[in-house]
Amino acid sequence: MVSCTILGISAYYHDSAAALIRDGEIVAAAQEERFTRKKHDASFPAEAISYCLADAGTTIPQLDYIVFYDKPLLKFERLLETYLAYAPIGFRSFVASIPIWLKEKLYLKATLKRALAELGDTTVNELPQLMFTEHHQSHAASAFFPSPFQEASVLCLDGVGEWATSSVWLGKENKLLPQWEIDFPHSLGLLYSAFTYYTGFKVNSGEYKLMGLAPYGEPKYVDLILDNLVDLKEDGSFRLNMRYFNYATGLTMTNQKFSELFGAPPRTAESDLSQHEMDIARSIQVVTEEIVLRLANTIHRELKVDYLCLAGGVALNCVSNGRLLKEGPFKDIWIQPASGDAGGAVGSALAIWYEYLDKPRIAQSNDAMHGSYLGPRPDDQSIVGYLDSIGATYRSLDDDELVREAAQMIADENVVGWFQGRMEFGPRALGGRSIIGDPRSTKMQSIMNLKIKYRESFRPFAPAVKADKVSDWFNIESKSPYMLMVANVAADKCLSMTEEQKQLFGIEKLNIPRSEIPAVTHVDYSARIQTVHEETNPRFYQLLDAFESLTGCPVLVNTSFNVRGEPIVCTPEDAYRCFMRTEMDYLVMENVICAKSDQPEWQENADWQTEFELD
Repeated sequence: MVSCTILGISAYYHDSAAALIRDGEIVAAAQEERFTRKKHDASFPAEAISYCLADAGTTIPQLDYIVFYDKPLLKFERLLETYLAYAPIGFRSFVASIPIWLKEKLYLKATLKRALAELGDTTVNELPQLMFTEHHQSHAASAFFPSPFQEASVLCLDGVGEWATSSVWLGKENKLLPQWEIDFPHSLGLLYSAFTYYTGFKVNSGEYKLMGLAPYGEPKYVDLILDNLVDLKEDGSFRLNMRYFNYATGLTMTNQKFSELFGAPPRTAESDLSQHEMDIARSIQVVTEEIVLRLANTIHRELKVDYLCLAGGVALNCVSNGRLLKEGPFKDIWIQPASGDAGGAVGSALAIWYEYLDKPRIAQSNDAMHGSYLGPRPDDQSIVGYLDSIGATYRSLDDDELVREAAQMIADENVVGWFQGRMEFGPRALGGRSIIGDPRSTKMQSIMNLKIKYRESFRPFAPAVKADKVSDWFNIESKSPYMLMVANVAADKCLSMTEEQKQLFGIEKLNIPRSEIPAVTHVDYSARIQTVHEETNPRFYQLLDAFESLTGCPVLVNTSFNVRGEPIVCTPEDAYRCFMRTEMDYLVMENVICAKSDQPEWQENADWQTEFELD
């Protein structure tokens, strides 16, 4: 049987990525940022493509198809029509953006072909066929085709693709049938990003900070938002009042009228957070959840299907996802772990396989993402070779001994860098490139935020929990392998607060232990849960099992292996460097353990953190 190999590419906006599928199976996928060490790298994903090809043992000329995740001509049409609709407003933005389009993006097909030919050491004429899917088609395909459902509704919510900002599809066997969409400039993703900008965080990367900040605030601006900014209908459809926003034609997300409505100018980045920002965060989070729930109810009523798939940047809002699972009308939901633009590389390739080539599809009982462990995996030889080259001190242990030792280290309140198996695809570390600690520790959140991650103190950490024990510790019965669901800590694990503690506001709430696992319990008793499954990550599951044997607790703190502004580590060199730059106590790389106290002195520029632009 002749196999078919398809390369999917996402690039030139943010989170460039490549994915390779062979006969419908996802073989490899990775974001470019992991290789270039530039967070959210938007450039042509040469390194990610090279990795995917090497992993699959193929070359560019041997591919059957190459597919790009959106249609630049449609995007250019939207850009021109928007400027014309708002003229003469936005002239400065027009002058800034149009030359780039005329020089580069409008001729993206030729640009891509040149880059691919150079990377593949071939000529443009010898390249395989280059195809294009629409942006929301790529999102929808990434959500439905790898899902465990043979039939499902699909909801895509993001900033904007070509025109669509929200789209609904019916996924059935090997087809995606478009139902309806909401178009630019009316966008839930851009609405949330406008508030991200207004509260002083970076658009396209700080949205999760806004979500994490929300529980510290009160929803006092919900009515103000719904009365002035968003005309929300009962069915979840909405229109934004563009008099308050600047993103359609300007160089900022919000304008003076927006600032006047909320009584203050946008917060300056890195300045102190006030109760005002916390209340703003809580309010827009409540509005977002309400819109998503109304849309879900409408989709369920219209399509009469019991399962839902989600993709697009808004699908990374795990608080909204948790409410949707708990309160929504669907029996179950499945979310693409790389829901943002990076996942478009997977979706575009799968769209060609199933829809263009009309290949049959049988849904897998778990899903087809392989736990999202789709990136490179260095072997022990390359790890030891690197450590020897720098004179590092390490010990090599067999599997059982290593897991037992690592569990004991964590139980002793040490922070451990955990580098094993294939690197994760998507924004979450899932036990492949993680920093882990003891969730029972009252000081672990502060230590990890301030001494390891060098990030804001308010940001919560996620629990990784054995899948078979999740409902003992959290109010959730479903799987959550991709850390995309929030649920409350189980009532019998929670600690009662005193009347005095209940009166605390804002950031004062932070240091009050709320449960038996305070390091992963947010101020509203919630947690962003990752269920760990033996079949997709046996080593990480074994570590949790060993930790439970020692402590009675099948939960670990799990955060991504990086510092603030740095992409998640990819190579042994990245991991060791991050380990030595921070106050981590131990580093585990496959079967090797490094103790910080045993390492040679680390030579480092005092201002090394300036390498990474703060997110």
